[in-house]
Amino acid sequence: MSSASPGPRNGRRGRATGTADDPSVQVPFFTQARTFEALWPEIRSRLTEVFDDGKFSHGRQVARFEEALARWTGARHAVGVNSGTDALVLLLRACGLRPGDEVVVPAFTFVASASSVVLAGGRPVFADIDPVTYTIDPKSVAAAVTPRTRVIMPVHLFCQMADMDALLDVAHHHRLTVVEDSAEAVGMRWNGVHAGLLGAGGVLSFFPTKTLGAIGDAGAILTDDPELAETAAALRHHGRFGRTLAHFPGISNETAVNGVNSKMDDIQAAVLLAKLTRLHEDIARRARLVAAYTERLAGTPGVLRLPTVVPRTARTDPVFYVYLVEVERRDELARYLAGHGVGTETYYPAPLHLQECFAHLGYRRGDFPHAERACERTIALPLYPDMGLDDVDTVCDLVRRFTTRRQA
Repeated sequence: MSSASPGPRNGRRGRATGTADDPSVQVPFFTQARTFEALWPEIRSRLTEVFDDGKFSHGRQVARFEEALARWTGARHAVGVNSGTDALVLLLRACGLRPGDEVVVPAFTFVASASSVVLAGGRPVFADIDPVTYTIDPKSVAAAVTPRTRVIMPVHLFCQMADMDALLDVAHHHRLTVVEDSAEAVGMRWNGVHAGLLGAGGVLSFFPTKTLGAIGDAGAILTDDPELAETAAALRHHGRFGRTLAHFPGISNETAVNGVNSKMDDIQAAVLLAKLTRLHEDIARRARLVAAYTERLAGTPGVLRLPTVVPRTARTDPVFYVYLVEVERRDELARYLAGHGVGTETYYPAPLHLQECFAHLGYRRGDFPHAERACERTIALPLYPDMGLDDVDTVCDLVRRFTTRRQA
């Protein structure tokens, strides 16, 4: 296989700069070309099985991936679907979300965290974040609870989980369900329990830039609740209960609930099965790159905050999906790096409560100051297993050059 391996080379979940197919790019924001070069023999073998089966969706590769993912995470049930967003929508529906039920979500996260609530029939209610971890603030959550609140949705962002002990206490006190948006959190654990398994259930996204990424859209629901898993599995396949996965006759099963078509493609499952075999190695590689970043950027003028993994009441396992820093003149830095061939991404350009699609909820600027401040100052630097330490040196040298010049 040539170096032009398949798969997207630059993820877009905000305002991104620097794509790998641009010859002027020195360090793209994301690429997995070397990964696919190394894994291509195994991927090709699995893809051959898919073509031999002649079933390209909801087939044997998906069944195998669900089993492997459940073992890797420790979940009793893993349900493959076609995106992390659909996973959230279906999980909320499987939890019994009713029209008008409120779901508390952070104001600083990707829009899917809140739009999934709308798509499931609920109403998002926003809460502020902790300014260090960028995860939802339990005190702000408690203040947002009303008699209509049904669900708390913590979002595990960038490198660490939200404060699950405190959030579970709030949920217990108000008799609320916890649904974890653990889309970025593969490998993160709380006292040994994988992200997504502390509440009713959680989700994973396999968008190509994720720590475990496909070559297109794919996602999964994780839960220890067999009834929840059964309902979610039915909802992804037009509401058909019974055996449907890798079972073509199951398409004739009686429709018991109004579901959707959110089956996982076997091609994505085949790729994910191959990449799952090296996930521990990839996570360790990310940790080494993060250590190099932190060492080289420590004390840089104008860099206001490097990633900080905070101590919790439980043992946690951080996994760096994104290396996020706060800097002065964030947008200027992004343009400067792009001009020198380095890709970046802005997580997130605008807080959710100020976005047009949620204007009808009546929030105003100043309601969630920590979220608003993060949206103005945070920038993600390149981080992926295919990076070399020389790439980290390139990025850090440019950041220091920019911030030092601006301080002069």
